[in-house]
Amino acid sequence: MKAAIIGASGYTGGELIRLMQSHPHVTIDVATSRQLAGRPVTSQHPHLKGFCDLTFENPEISALDTDIAFLAVPHTAAMAYVPDLLEQGIKIIDLSADYRLPKAVFEEVYGTPHTAWKDIPYGLCELHRDACKNAPFVSNPGCFPTGATLASAPLAKKAHTVIYDSKTGVSGAGDSPSATTHFPNVGDNLTAYKLTSHRHLAEMRQELAHLGSKARCYFTPHLLPVNRGILTTAHILLDEPLEQKEVEKLYQDYYRNEPFVRYQRPSLNAVRGSNFCDLIVEASEDRIVAVSVIDNLVKGASGQAIQNMNLMCGWDETLGLMNPGMLP
Repeated sequence: MKAAIIGASGYTGGELIRLMQSHPHVTIDVATSRQLAGRPVTSQHPHLKGFCDLTFENPEISALDTDIAFLAVPHTAAMAYVPDLLEQGIKIIDLSADYRLPKAVFEEVYGTPHTAWKDIPYGLCELHRDACKNAPFVSNPGCFPTGATLASAPLAKKAHTVIYDSKTGVSGAGDSPSATTHFPNVGDNLTAYKLTSHRHLAEMRQELAHLGSKARCYFTPHLLPVNRGILTTAHILLDEPLEQKEVEKLYQDYYRNEPFVRYQRPSLNAVRGSNFCDLIVEASEDRIVAVSVIDNLVKGASGQAIQNMNLMCGWDETLGLMNPGMLP
């Protein structure tokens, strides 16, 4: 099958091309970029030299001859592409936020009207696997909600409050330079931002509700001076206390058959470049602390998008993704 990456010049586009090199059933045949059209893909992604001989294009969507399209475009931009892609029968995985939330919630959180809303599966594979199987269109989750939700899911129904505290690498802000990502402002530093109002909070609350939880949910992100990775500490406050052995068994049973969730002490280095989520839990009476780590560009974006593609196409969901992290 052939795949197109719409908006291929950014980090997630580069990761899609890198990861797809080992996929047995799909090749990337179109990489689009309005600004870089006509230039080799390797001029923007030099690590792909020798693996990718594509040139950035800026085709009309109606002219695409492909089976699958990854929308790696900014939030609020994806909705402009979706109607034409669906009309052509092209499967879509949207890496933006445009289809993660109900229409009214999206418009409130992102502050813009949704012009092409559809109710489609939310592609957090471990929670929505059946809905994603054979679907023509799936919305890829946000990076923070992926690590956070996996940290709390086994205890969601038992909690009355969940507080997420996340530290993220700078690549989560994208590849456009800004004062926020300027090295002197990031290096040798740790800063909190959007203390109570980060847009991903809506997804976190949505997924807790999907799990049957009525817990209150709060979230604060921090910018960590590393390139990749998100470490989330979830403080899960329970209605009734649990012992350590009970909690460990609950998590190990919940994720026993999940190929990309590993119960072990989390380390950013251990998941960097991989599609794995590593997590561990510790009980203290009615408070459980769960810590998870993911690579924000892989399990938090492009890797999970390929995992969703595999489910949509009826393939083994691990195809192209069973690679270890890059410790150290």
